Amino acid sequence: MTKYLISFPSAAMQVSAEDLPAVSAASHAVVREAKAAGVWVFGGGIDESIPPVLVDGAGAVAPGTYPQTARLEGGYAILDLPSRDAAVEWAAKLAVACRCAQELRAFAFDPES
Repeated sequence: MTKYLISFPSAAMQVSAEDLPAVSAASHAVVREAKAAGVWVFGGGIDESIPPVLVDGAGAVAPGTYPQTARLEGGYAILDLPSRDAAVEWAAKLAVACRCAQELRAFAFDPES
């Protein structure tokens, strides 16, 4: 099994306030389905009200982030799936529920995890 990251940036979800309850219900239904199927690992949205910080090896904290990840936000789901085809199917379900395309990435295999 491979763990897959399915995600979207906040700006991709163009949903009116009126439609937000339906989108929320649909996305939670997909989460429940993934949990029932035993493939759900973790998911959620980045809390964009809390600014990111960099923490070094000594534990010092500095405001900011790496330049290439400065716009890391949106929603994320990690699923443990048997194939890329299965990951595409779950990404499509989330795309329908969230009303926006989903980015799909595979985590590299780590025999220690």
